[in-house]
Amino acid sequence: MITMVDKQTIIHLYRSRGLSKRAIARELDISRKTVHKVIQEYESTLSSDTPSVSLETILTTAPRYDSSKRSRRVITGQVQSIIDDCLAKNASKRASGLKKQCMLKKDIHNLLLSRGFSVSYPSVCKYITGIDTQKSRKREEAFIRQYYIPGENCEFDWGEVKLRIHGKLQRFFLAVFTFSHSNGRYAYLFRHQNTLAFMESHRNFFRQVKGVPYVMVYDNMRVAVKDFVGTDKTPTEALSRMCAFYRFDFRFCNARAGWEKGHVERSVEYVRRKAFCMKMDFDSVEEAGKHLQEVCEGLNTQAGSISTLDKVESLAADLAALQPHINEMGCF
Repeated sequence: MITMVDKQTIIHLYRSRGLSKRAIARELDISRKTVHKVIQEYESTLSSDTPSVSLETILTTAPRYDSSKRSRRVITGQVQSIIDDCLAKNASKRASGLKKQCMLKKDIHNLLLSRGFSVSYPSVCKYITGIDTQKSRKREEAFIRQYYIPGENCEFDWGEVKLRIHGKLQRFFLAVFTFSHSNGRYAYLFRHQNTLAFMESHRNFFRQVKGVPYVMVYDNMRVAVKDFVGTDKTPTEALSRMCAFYRFDFRFCNARAGWEKGHVERSVEYVRRKAFCMKMDFDSVEEAGKHLQEVCEGLNTQAGSISTLDKVESLAADLAALQPHINEMGCF
């Protein structure tokens, strides 16, 4: 591999001193093929429209090499087998809870040196990083569009919004419900994100849709999850009471798995933007809540994409398939 200085020297010896390619290669201790390639590039500039500009470009451009197809020279054969064996043992230790006893890259490098192999530490690091990259690509998850039975699933989430009431900027919380089948959205405005608001939002939602979904889906919000025991989650007393009273089941999403509740994750942002990006000044909280209801009613009759052209019919199917709403639970 030659440097930009070597390239400039080759051209200088050829132009100014008139040395042959063989003489230049011998003087600089560079391959004759490399010298021939540089001089050939130089001579091609002489026939261009602007030879002076082309020559300057060649003299100031560093040589480039395509290393994408270059094979490994050191990490091959037995060296590769030893590294792979160390990585396999590390994986076994992690599975057994012995993460702190895994070999680091420098430990693997020292092992190779102790066994008489001449290999650099960067080469070992590069090989292991390549293995990790391949594994991460294999672990990439594919997300498939799901079909939901009408009335079966409904997702809930909170969202924050700031509004001006009588000219004073205040913080409020949106309680957003989204039917998984139709993407029908319902939202309610609260001053607090607490257990009382959690229960009242469900009461308002069930009252408005005149029914109860079979399954409510939540993330790891504190008003729904009391505590964690391993991968199991214990529902709060409020959620347990509502399940018993309204006779619906619940499901919690896994941690850091927002796609399991993708409808409402987008709904919070969508409803907030549609309702309050153009209008955020109100005379009262009641006026803001009424405006939010009107916006949701409009959204539930509009098709946002080709996949939601039959939104009105899908929402009607959701509402028709709900469990009966017999009575209202007291939230106080």
